Amino acid sequence: MAEVICAGIPGNWINGWLAAVGATVIDSKLRLHWTEEGVPRAVLSAPGTDPVNLLAARWPSRTMLNALPIAKDWKDTPVVRRKVPVQDFVARARAARADQYSWALSSTMTDLHVEKNGEVAHAPFDPAGPGTIKWLHHRLIRLHDTVQMSPERLSDSLMGTAPRVNNNGLGFDHTRMGSQADSTGMWVDPVVEILVFFGLALLPVRGRGTDTSISRGVRSSAIQRGWTRDRDRRRQLRFYWPAWSPPLDREGIDALLDLWKPRKKGRWSGIGVHTGWKTVRYKPRAGADRTQAFGAEQL
Repeated sequence: MAEVICAGIPGNWINGWLAAVGATVIDSKLRLHWTEEGVPRAVLSAPGTDPVNLLAARWPSRTMLNALPIAKDWKDTPVVRRKVPVQDFVARARAARADQYSWALSSTMTDLHVEKNGEVAHAPFDPAGPGTIKWLHHRLIRLHDTVQMSPERLSDSLMGTAPRVNNNGLGFDHTRMGSQADSTGMWVDPVVEILVFFGLALLPVRGRGTDTSISRGVRSSAIQRGWTRDRDRRRQLRFYWPAWSPPLDREGIDALLDLWKPRKKGRWSGIGVHTGWKTVRYKPRAGADRTQAFGAEQL
């Protein structure tokens, strides 16, 4: 197995973890594991070929991204922007059922919870954005337009040396923000952000089905995979993610996420997990601050 240690993709960076997982979604031949000394780093491997060249060759095209079921205009279904009426989502979901990228819908939105205005709920990794940031697919296309892909460009991103662009990204990376003492713009690595989007494939939104348009006292049952509420008084919703030693493909990672129990640390080693983290939410600086971002706390 040829492998590359991705110095710029640490496991304690939620966007880095999602990006590394996303690489295995883009190409099923790629395997992922994490180093064990210091802060874990992503290790991508592939049988008989350089994993960077493999991933660069499989990099999604603009045509492919335009054909995703979350695109604003898709086949003969109603237009989908940020605010999606439940009946429009249902029509889109039915039409996309056999599409290989149907996860783009089920990992970002759900009709398992309907808001009081009759719109579907969005996943935590599909946050709202102010002004021109618009909806998730629009953000993804804007990121893609900033990248001229090559193995060298991809390697720079994996090593953490690639130039960043002035962009809000997908809208939840805490490293895109500058110091709270200044008013700098948002800066992201577009290659990492695109990989992050594909990492969402393993994180569908689930639920029993709740509808606040019928009764406002109903609490949403919708929850994205990997998220759970703390057991303390505040009951804060957090995402938990692991680092593991054996090289795993997409299906292996999917199975590991089912087996891994964050609160049962004594059982981690039995499935190859050696480290884990949970999200820490960005605290707004003012009432009008709509910034969304997640940091990490080691378990």
